[in-house]
Amino acid sequence: MSTAWLAASLTLPTTAALAQTPGVAVRGLPDFTDLVEQLGPSVVNIRTLEKARPSAAAGAGPEDDMQELFRRFFGVPMPNAPRQAPRQNRPESEAQPRGVGSGFILSPDGFIMTNAHVVDGADEVLVTLTDKREFKARIVGADKRTDVAVVKIQATGLPAVKVGDVNRLRVGEWVMAIGSPFGLENTVTAGIVSAKQRDTGDFLPFIQTDVAINPGNSGGPLINMRGEVVGINSQIYSRSGGFMGISFAIPMDEAIRVSDQLRANGRVTRGRIGVQIAPVTKDVAESIGLGKAQGVLVRGVEEGSPAEKAGLEAGDIILRLDGKVIEKTADLPRAVGNSKPGQRVTLSVFRRGTQRDLSVTVAELEAEKPANAVAEKKTAPATVAHLGLTLSDLSDAQRKEARIRAGVRVDAAVDAAARAGIREGDVILAVANSEVASVQAFEALVARTDKARPLSLLIRRGSAVDFVTIRPAP
Repeated sequence: MSTAWLAASLTLPTTAALAQTPGVAVRGLPDFTDLVEQLGPSVVNIRTLEKARPSAAAGAGPEDDMQELFRRFFGVPMPNAPRQAPRQNRPESEAQPRGVGSGFILSPDGFIMTNAHVVDGADEVLVTLTDKREFKARIVGADKRTDVAVVKIQATGLPAVKVGDVNRLRVGEWVMAIGSPFGLENTVTAGIVSAKQRDTGDFLPFIQTDVAINPGNSGGPLINMRGEVVGINSQIYSRSGGFMGISFAIPMDEAIRVSDQLRANGRVTRGRIGVQIAPVTKDVAESIGLGKAQGVLVRGVEEGSPAEKAGLEAGDIILRLDGKVIEKTADLPRAVGNSKPGQRVTLSVFRRGTQRDLSVTVAELEAEKPANAVAEKKTAPATVAHLGLTLSDLSDAQRKEARIRAGVRVDAAVDAAARAGIREGDVILAVANSEVASVQAFEALVARTDKARPLSLLIRRGSAVDFVTIRPAP
């Protein structure tokens, strides 16, 4: 191989050459200068203070997070950080720096959006504008489930942001962030949208980007090339505590829905129906006649909950809520959570081979009650050898305690059953789409199945149910 050929082979194609390639759209690199000039004044620095606690006055309390991170990464103090007296010499009533974050102006009259974790536990919140004016802010409300908070300062004529349509946001689109990483105010970083609808929480489908986000950026805006805020920078994936190329932003449509409630009521109300859920796998969908993997499996129904009152049962598969398709597990809590307490919704469920609609009155989200565990009293064991199961009937008292109509208890699971994940103490509620009333009924149902095909069982373990598939030995 000649040197001349090697040099030529490593030469990158020119923009003109790419422009002549069919199907290749060539654009210049984005220029963010106008956006920064336009939106920079709408981004604020947020500092939080807390009063010294008696335990902190002893001198053993942790140092301020932002200053400590700055020292670790750069080996020097954080720029513009106020010098602090030793903790043991501070009066207990003196407010001490707690953390640094970012935010952006929602309205000209002083409403500002940020992350809930930025202001959580703060005794004082100080907001600094780009013109160096500083205001003491009042926390209007904070919602930890979505990590959205709204604070208010006494000011008018402020430069508010323009909120964008998240539905128009495309993967690969350029976006930028403005914030205060490590306390460095109005720092601009840029990148692209890496993914949408990232499920990292029950109530939020995050926007994933490769925009550099670090401690202190939390609460700052994610901005598209049209100068619109499309998200709130909230989280990073990191093994070091610093940016590693993956960051997450709260979509603005979700954030505005939360902020509207916070501004109106100071808190967020969400709906609940009282079910435990799990994904529906391809194997389960095929074995019970559902066709394709869709909806969510009801693993448990809370006692006295709206779901129980509506007739929902463990083992049901919820396919739609008010006609809206439930495609993945996270869709149901979001749809129910966005419903108002007292609202009646219709759940379309698949149960033992047929579909039906159930009307549910949504309640307000609250802490779940612990469900009763299945008692483990043994009666009349019987063995289904080719499945590796030893089973016994449940007594009336056991069924009543577990709040189930029927089922058989697993006394032992070996071979094929053990490989499927079945354990002693599990309760088998159904074979495919047929409810199991007794060991005799279980044996009759199994006898009618093709022993060469996988067998789907609905299993209850503790307070939750799930489908398992027993595969015949090869």
